[in-house]
Amino acid sequence: MTPAPAAPLPARRPRAAQGAIGLALAAAIVASWLALHLYAMFAFDLTWSSLPLALGIAMLQCWLSVGLFIVSHDAMHGSLVPGGGGINGAIGAGLLFLYAGFGWRRMRDAHFAHHKAPGSARDPDFDAANPTRFWRWYGTFLKRYFGLGSALFVCCVVTLYWVVFAVPVAKIVLLYGLPAIASSVQLFYFGTFRPHRHHDTAEGEAGFADRHNARSEAYGTLASLASCFHFGYHHEHHRAPDVPWWGLPRLRRPEPQSRNRSK
Repeated sequence: MTPAPAAPLPARRPRAAQGAIGLALAAAIVASWLALHLYAMFAFDLTWSSLPLALGIAMLQCWLSVGLFIVSHDAMHGSLVPGGGGINGAIGAGLLFLYAGFGWRRMRDAHFAHHKAPGSARDPDFDAANPTRFWRWYGTFLKRYFGLGSALFVCCVVTLYWVVFAVPVAKIVLLYGLPAIASSVQLFYFGTFRPHRHHDTAEGEAGFADRHNARSEAYGTLASLASCFHFGYHHEHHRAPDVPWWGLPRLRRPEPQSRNRSK
């Protein structure tokens, strides 16, 4: 059966407005992540009585870490600051390094390869051998992206905190390591696995609407923001990769067209 044609995309915002909003939101995410991280490492007193609060901090830090990556993803597409040239590269590279010591060019090239052949054997984000199995696919994902450079970065950060600043190991594990690992799972689950996974059907069909091999969640705006900064609206992202993360709900729920009431 031939799929119905996709609905037309809403008009884009002016470049200047998109850049201003994008930079303001990016600054808020980065500042919140940095403030919470420094507080957790150097001011928060981890005890048994403060453990519930610590878990709340870890959850919030996990979500903000996802935000760091999503902002760097916008920078890859040039949608953070449209026409900003090197500004996108500088911000994206800095945030990818802060996130997990990732290299800008390698991650950007791999992401562009993903968009060229999503959900196929040529897609570096896809595991063609395990298109329906979460943990095996996640393992492949980690092997491809978490290399020696990232491992050295994490080791250096942990050693600095533990040896130089005498931060307790329990705090490092609970308030730095756990949020970092959990954010990678969150990004993979909502931003890669669910949008691009195949469905087990009798006919063997993957269940995609078009060549983008992607699907979107039916979450409301708040749930979408909480899950993965709207990256679950993934089909819309593949259709319009120049739209920033905060603009995806508008593509998912376009404004109703005005009706002609004249008779």
